[in-house]
Amino acid sequence: MGLRACCARVGRMGRRRVEIVLPDWLDRRLDTTGPLATRSERMRFVVDLARTNVRAGTGGPFAAAVVQSSSGRVVAAGVNLVVPLGNSTAHAEMVAIALAEAEVGGYDLGAGGTEHVLVCTVEPCAMCLGAIVWSGVSAVVCGGRDADARAIGFDEGPKAADWVQQLEGRGLRVERDVLRSEAVEVLHEYVQAGGVIYNAGR
Repeated sequence: MGLRACCARVGRMGRRRVEIVLPDWLDRRLDTTGPLATRSERMRFVVDLARTNVRAGTGGPFAAAVVQSSSGRVVAAGVNLVVPLGNSTAHAEMVAIALAEAEVGGYDLGAGGTEHVLVCTVEPCAMCLGAIVWSGVSAVVCGGRDADARAIGFDEGPKAADWVQQLEGRGLRVERDVLRSEAVEVLHEYVQAGGVIYNAGR
């Protein structure tokens, strides 16, 4: 499957590190993906990543990408790797943000006036919402809704009902329901394939 486990390893001077490695198929997909100009193209890209993740058995039914606003270049992409890596933080948005920050060499994806958009197949859970606030992205584009993930059993956490307004109050643009039906189809495909609903305690 080309996917190594996320693990704490002892490095030099006894320091530990956590490593997240993308599935091989995703690395190959990124190598052949050109600029994505429109929000529909960007959403279709991440929906296809989520679908492939389910069908390849490499993780959950979610995907995300950080895209440079002006050029449409995909800076980084992530898929949900919670189950195969045994890591509850390995949500698609978290993976995409972490890889994008590694790519640009800093923790602020808005540094230097460069705007980046986070495109995610489903609205962010409570954890990913926090990461979005600190990441420096200028916009979030969502496919499925929080309710769609909850409907198949996922615990999305204690999110404020006005989370969109809160992000907008911080200067982030939020777009919802972009290709929602296509994103929701992936959720249902995951359930039908016997995918794990990996809430803690289950």
